[in-house]
Amino acid sequence: MTLAAATNENLAEISNILIYSAMAVYTLAFLAHIAEWVLGSRSKVGRTAAALTGTAPAAAVTVQVRGKQGGGTAVLEKPKVVTRSAPGTRDVPDGPGAAGGTVQGDLYGRIAISLTVLAFAVHAGGVFTRALSVQRAPWGNMYEFSITFSSVLVGAYLVLLAAKKKVRWLGLPLVGTVLADLGVATTWLYTASDQLVPALDSYWLWIHVSTAIFCGAVFYLGAVGTLLYLFRDSYESKLARGDQPGAFATSVLDRLPSAASLDKFAYRVNAAIFPLWTFTIIAGAIWAGDAWGRYWGWDPKEVWSFITWAAYACYLHARATAGWKGRKAAVLALIAFACWLFNYYGVNIFVDGLHSYA
Repeated sequence: MTLAAATNENLAEISNILIYSAMAVYTLAFLAHIAEWVLGSRSKVGRTAAALTGTAPAAAVTVQVRGKQGGGTAVLEKPKVVTRSAPGTRDVPDGPGAAGGTVQGDLYGRIAISLTVLAFAVHAGGVFTRALSVQRAPWGNMYEFSITFSSVLVGAYLVLLAAKKKVRWLGLPLVGTVLADLGVATTWLYTASDQLVPALDSYWLWIHVSTAIFCGAVFYLGAVGTLLYLFRDSYESKLARGDQPGAFATSVLDRLPSAASLDKFAYRVNAAIFPLWTFTIIAGAIWAGDAWGRYWGWDPKEVWSFITWAAYACYLHARATAGWKGRKAAVLALIAFACWLFNYYGVNIFVDGLHSYA
């Protein structure tokens, strides 16, 4: 074995250790997110604590009003922050978040985010050392694609947090998904470090696959927002009818952003990333022309990439049509993401085609 081969093998082993270490830290972050939701429960004690710290939606604020003739005391109600939704839908305030507006819940939430940042750093190190071990882009097969995808997913979430977006409610499902993705990758998809097949040995690998990974990560965020929108919308509908939701629904769904906010979040991220997904398909067609001498050949991966594009195009078009706002459009968005998932796992694993080597 040459020195270079031994070095690459050692780097691959270091990458594996870092990926497993990241999984361990993600597990701790997952437990901390659970603690945030459980210990931040909007119980009577939690509501009282939130009111005393001024974080309740309608906490009373006492101020001194002084004039020339003397002073007095007035009680002012803290105004509710209301997210305006589409015409004909409900205007309700956003929930207090996963921490429930409580100090204890917020503490565990901060611990969860800190652990997520640490896990992301270790995770990114694992992807980087994998790239060094193969001396190319680290997404030449399903294993490499999966570990890179989940790292980009966590990175996108942390960027939103750094931008002061109130998306900590995404933490629990996101970290759970990353753990599942890494578990599948290390258990069933693992492939030893190797060089690319000739068709993939192109600079288009950096362009086409990297944009596909990033698009998938953002589509995932939109899908989670859409799914939670459906639950929150059903919860708000029950309250509007005067029904009493169960204790679990009240504890969890009451802390989420309003249905209007979740709907807006999902639409914005899907609309923002759709042009890049269009570019991804175009880049793939150009790469196919270079590799196989034709731009389109009805390969299963090409077909399902286009189906995914068409599904998201239908969703965005439906959002521009008044009769397809809300739940109907949300179902379309989930169907579109299901198409992306099948294109990611199903086509590569279960369907024979030019992309089966992945």
